[in-house]
Amino acid sequence: MSVYDYNAKTIRGEDVSLSRYRGKVLLIVNTASACGFTPQYKGLQQLYAKHREAGLEILGFPCNQFGGQEPGAEAEIAEFCEVNFGVTFPLFAKVDVNGDNAHPLFKYLSKEAPGILGTKSIKWNFTKFLVDRDGNVIARYGSTDSPEDLEKDLTKYL
Repeated sequence: MSVYDYNAKTIRGEDVSLSRYRGKVLLIVNTASACGFTPQYKGLQQLYAKHREAGLEILGFPCNQFGGQEPGAEAEIAEFCEVNFGVTFPLFAKVDVNGDNAHPLFKYLSKEAPGILGTKSIKWNFTKFLVDRDGNVIARYGSTDSPEDLEKDLTKYL
């Protein structure tokens, strides 16, 4: 199994296979528009602009499981990200990342890269998973790890 074996719905409603990102370095992030970490959208967009040509794709998955911090509909989320942070990286439809209704991709990511003390649950918004060009989950970063903090690790795989 790899991330390429999963499908997801884009924020515009299109069903896509993540195999479309085969050969790319992926940073998969659960996001929210009304969170203390929401300004990380700016850093994520800067990473994307800087490293996209080298093969980086950032995949944003809005999630409303943490404090109800992503209450809007997909169209509102897309507009918010574009207007406030100039986001051009792919955004997907809202998902759950924990629990029985968690998106299968996030179940897989959490299993492949457990958190502190081996926990599989995602603790908060803006948890980030780094995936190599072969679809292997390399690392997991918490909410407090800023996008700028990840750049050194990212460049090793680009």
